[in-house]
Amino acid sequence: MARRHRRHGFTLIELMMVVAIVGILAVLATYGVRKYIANAKTAEARNALGIMSMDAAAAYERESGGTTTVLGLAKTAAASKKLCASATTTVPGSAGAIQGRKYQSTAKEWSVDGPASAGFACLKFTMDAPQYYMYSYALTGSGNATGASFTAAAQGDLDGNGVLSLFQMTGAINGSYVLNLAPNMLEVRPDE
Repeated sequence: MARRHRRHGFTLIELMMVVAIVGILAVLATYGVRKYIANAKTAEARNALGIMSMDAAAAYERESGGTTTVLGLAKTAAASKKLCASATTTVPGSAGAIQGRKYQSTAKEWSVDGPASAGFACLKFTMDAPQYYMYSYALTGSGNATGASFTAAAQGDLDGNGVLSLFQMTGAINGSYVLNLAPNMLEVRPDE
């Protein structure tokens, strides 16, 4: 009896299918890693704006500018709570500094409004780590009246294409002179 030995191995079609599956998995992994990295970078803006908003609330609650004279019976003092005035500049000063790269700010940039007790100096907000975003703080209104509000913003260009993403937190003084912070952060093109 003659025995036939059949060779066992992979056919060309089986090998091509394995290569196609590996290619699809590599594309999916690359997309997932890019999304993960972009999300990690946007966490900087979310965290910084959350801290900036808490700093604005703390600054509003600080006693500032009250009267130094003794009040008579049934007399009242002027409002002593006040939001910080607007920052005169963004940090960094232009969007080109953060276009597709990190920027290392200096303490001087954050304290530029220090003598006027305004902006980031009033908030007591600084960043000492390199940053992907350009930060700003703006006051609308007098700072101590009903309806006065602030906007803290972060703009970034993670992929360096010139299109900026925007993150914003706001707060406003209500009719009872309580500062209400927005419950949600505005995010426009967060992966940009």
